[in-house]
Amino acid sequence: MTPRVAVVMGTRPEIIKLAPVVAALGPAAQPLATGQHWDADLTDVFFAGVGMPSPAQPLRGIGGRDRAGQVAAMLAGLTDLFRADRPDAVVVQGDTNSANAGAQAAHHLGIPVVHVEAGLRSFDRAMPEEINRLVIGAVADVHCAATPGNAEHLLRGGTPASAVHVTGNTIVEATRRALPVPAVRAAVQAAHGVVAGQYVLATVHRPENTDDPVRLRALLQALDLLGLPVLLPLHPRTRAALAAAGAVLPPSVRGTGPVDHATFLALAAGARLLVSDSGGVQEEVTVLGKPLVVVRNSTERPEAVDAGFAELTGPEGVLPAARRLLRPGWPEELARRPSPFGDGHAAERVAALTLAAAGHDEPALAAGALAVG
Repeated sequence: MTPRVAVVMGTRPEIIKLAPVVAALGPAAQPLATGQHWDADLTDVFFAGVGMPSPAQPLRGIGGRDRAGQVAAMLAGLTDLFRADRPDAVVVQGDTNSANAGAQAAHHLGIPVVHVEAGLRSFDRAMPEEINRLVIGAVADVHCAATPGNAEHLLRGGTPASAVHVTGNTIVEATRRALPVPAVRAAVQAAHGVVAGQYVLATVHRPENTDDPVRLRALLQALDLLGLPVLLPLHPRTRAALAAAGAVLPPSVRGTGPVDHATFLALAAGARLLVSDSGGVQEEVTVLGKPLVVVRNSTERPEAVDAGFAELTGPEGVLPAARRLLRPGWPEELARRPSPFGDGHAAERVAALTLAAAGHDEPALAAGALAVG
């Protein structure tokens, strides 16, 4: 009998990163959308982009709530759903409110929890995502760590070695699959009025940047000083923050609406430099071989920094970091470096571990994932 695996997702990054897992699970996968991201530009276009029909969305009124209300509502709703229609295992990804609620709901009902991208740690408890990581780590049964460093965080925190597996990160295969061919990339860049190698691609959406008007203005000023045209796809949070702060984009920064994953990758592939506060972009640049300035107080993905692809800084350090990353010969060196996030087979390993957790003996498991310890 085919096992039933609920794959919980609620945000754009989860859709992108879990699509390869859903494909690898085949008929066992039962994708479930929580509605955490409710804007069609952040959900529907991404489901279409990864070739996944929009999944069931049984919860209502989730989007737009504050964090406590959102987690509470999703936890109650998912608990009722899993109790009424019990899956054999539940897969959650990353550090979102949806992942937190999905993991807790399954755990409280005794359903095995598989955590994809387990073991990320910023050691900054001011980040809501860090709390979500700690909660999920406490209740998960199978921890799919993207890197050995992530696995080490789990082991040091007391997670049994038998439950920790280094699988790689599914973003590697997701990026490779979604990256358009060169001719399409060129067409996308032309449609956005940019020339390959002669622009900066930026994204801003984290509360530490958007919810502080002084920091937001400083970041915009820093982008204006880079000496290149800057393309800034605007997350709804960022657009609202700009309006609330009365901030105006400087002359060299051009805002656009949100873009789908393939469009973003086409733009990223042609950019001379990226500037972002996104966790996913820190991973994607290592696949694309591009330099990135990470505008954050801390990062849970030091691998991109350690491998030379990224520098971590506040708004005041954007220009110096950009100069270092664009020093002669360095962009060419990055284009040749392998990604520290795996070999592009993470989804196969995650699927094998998930089927084993669901009670389905999966022979590929032994060769598919590396147990730590």
